[in-house]
Amino acid sequence: MLSIIQAAGWPIWPLILCSVLALAFIVERFIQLKTSRVLSPGLVDEAINVSRNAPPTPEMVNQLEQHNHLGQVLAAGWRAINNNPRCTASEMRAAMEAAGRTAAHRLERYLPALGTIASAAPLLGLFGTVIGMIEIFGSQASTGSLSGGNPAQLAHGISTALYNTAFGLIIAIPALIFWRYFRARVDGYVLELELAAERFARHLEPLCPGGSGDAR
Repeated sequence: MLSIIQAAGWPIWPLILCSVLALAFIVERFIQLKTSRVLSPGLVDEAINVSRNAPPTPEMVNQLEQHNHLGQVLAAGWRAINNNPRCTASEMRAAMEAAGRTAAHRLERYLPALGTIASAAPLLGLFGTVIGMIEIFGSQASTGSLSGGNPAQLAHGISTALYNTAFGLIIAIPALIFWRYFRARVDGYVLELELAAERFARHLEPLCPGGSGDAR
């Protein structure tokens, strides 16, 4: 492997950096996108039972917020009612929507960078191959052996230059697969967060001091 890296020349080093970053992003997203870090089964029902008669205490709000992303969204609705004695239903919903956007942004962390690596790695590999080809034919022309040189040596040089393209594809294909996987996973989480937040917001509307909608 070290001999291949040395033969491919300096253009392969940006590809090695991309491979390290892509691996780090993939491992980090696998850890952060665990279901337990985003959603908790029964958390909405538990929060509804606690606040069925009156808004909970600030300590309970903080405890809910520590659960996961869903807990942060639900706690935003509670906190809006606790902090504003005249909080309306629309203000409570706005607070939950803001928390939801923040949670969605955190779920998408590093995904644009992973997608960029998946798109750029083949181009970097092609760039390295072009540089290698230029160097090969330039050296052949400078010695005057382009037509009479050793074909086997020229073919070996071209194959070495193609290492960059191959390495770029090796990086890009897994990065693209994982990017699409994480993208679909995040979209599913965001949908579940929206549905849970809407259900909890309908429950909190009658508790809003400044006006509430009909409980469902």
